[in-house]
Amino acid sequence: MPITDWPLEERPREKLLAQGSQALSDAELLAIFLRTGIRGKTAVDLSHDLLTGFDGLRQLLKADQQSFCQHPGLGQAKYAQLQAVLEMSRRYLFEGLQRGDALTSPQETREYLSGQLRDYAHEVFAVLFLDQRHRVIKFEEMFRGTIDGANVYPREVVKKALEHNAAAVIFAHNHPSGVAEPSQADERITQRLKDALSLVDIRVLDHFVVGENVVSFAERGLL
Repeated sequence: MPITDWPLEERPREKLLAQGSQALSDAELLAIFLRTGIRGKTAVDLSHDLLTGFDGLRQLLKADQQSFCQHPGLGQAKYAQLQAVLEMSRRYLFEGLQRGDALTSPQETREYLSGQLRDYAHEVFAVLFLDQRHRVIKFEEMFRGTIDGANVYPREVVKKALEHNAAAVIFAHNHPSGVAEPSQADERITQRLKDALSLVDIRVLDHFVVGENVVSFAERGLL
């Protein structure tokens, strides 16, 4: 039965408009994005198949172009649309950080950093450079490494912080394993960075480790 023959309250688009996006399942949200199904399958049916085939929404969203386009009902146009949606989401979160105080919007900070770093297959060390009011000046991915580590150079971080005239910084790096527990090496480099930046009166406000969840050094009492 086509979706247009469903009761109004069960159609994904109408359900979203009436109840809000949070009321929809992953398949219903994906169906709105897809807009149409394929022969013999509604958009919702196709969405269920795709979520099963990709083992969930996250794997679908992070799929590369080749993997994405080989599935029925998908193609380059849909891939381009999806990448545009994901990039708009990242920019939306970044604009929120720029307008507000990164310390008073910790959830937005977590969501932004997770969106930027979570899905890398290698370790990436990044820095949020902040002004005196702790608003974001710029986000930069500064060092890249392997699946289990990245070399971080305090001198380069200090140089970049001075270049941006930053008053404070927030560090972030990902653990490709998905386990966000800080390691002893993470603690040591954080202290080295903190010591180096203190010489030029730049504060380290936090260090986030991004995996399946996001762990804050400040909340753990590690700063």
